[in-house]
Amino acid sequence: MKILVCISNVPDTTTKITFTNDNTQFNTAGVQFIVNPYDEIALSRAIELCEGGKGTVTVINVGESSTEPTIRKALAIGADDAVRIDASPRDAYFTAFQIAEYAKANDFDMILCGRESIDYNGSQVAAMIGEFLAIPSISIIKKLDFDGTTAKLEREIEGGKEVVSVTGKFVASCAEGTAEAKIPNMRGIMSARTKPLQVIEAKPIEMLGEITKFETPAPRGSVKLIDSATAEQLINLLHTEAKVI
Repeated sequence: MKILVCISNVPDTTTKITFTNDNTQFNTAGVQFIVNPYDEIALSRAIELCEGGKGTVTVINVGESSTEPTIRKALAIGADDAVRIDASPRDAYFTAFQIAEYAKANDFDMILCGRESIDYNGSQVAAMIGEFLAIPSISIIKKLDFDGTTAKLEREIEGGKEVVSVTGKFVASCAEGTAEAKIPNMRGIMSARTKPLQVIEAKPIEMLGEITKFETPAPRGSVKLIDSATAEQLINLLHTEAKVI
């Protein structure tokens, strides 16, 4: 069994977000980057499925050379090898196309990724990969089992759970509960230095859109304290300023 796991290089969750170039570009100065947490869940489940010599796990990242420390961490967690497509991941369409082109040429049994990246929160890549490859795509799964021929996936839906069985190749995006994220040990960290990391050129594809501007949320207003004896004033503020009644 061969599993491909897509990983994103994202800012740490404690990062203060700022923009440069007239708010058209994310400011990376002083930012610590990590493996996207949802992708770590997908990677952990892939490693579990391949334990005991049942298969191999390849991680793939669309990114420039600055993402290689993140890729090495994924190797330290337990992936067997890695691929970096040498390009800036300009949008979900571009990223999904690059991953699909690689997967098409290397015959993977399943492709896993996180439900979304914590920087853009788009939840688009998995479905687009499935469309490019013409294979089933199952979004936001909570459980994944594989018996060698059939995969059984569980996901939450409105009012309950849905269980999907898939025979053949498929793509799935993983959410919390699919697996517990693994912490690399010293042996994994040392072995990651020598595991294969292949760098390949991006395939040309038309640009369908571009980011024209980023905006940060409006700052929160100051807190107003209202005396408990003046209920009418509180009601008036909730109606005229907060506009919640």
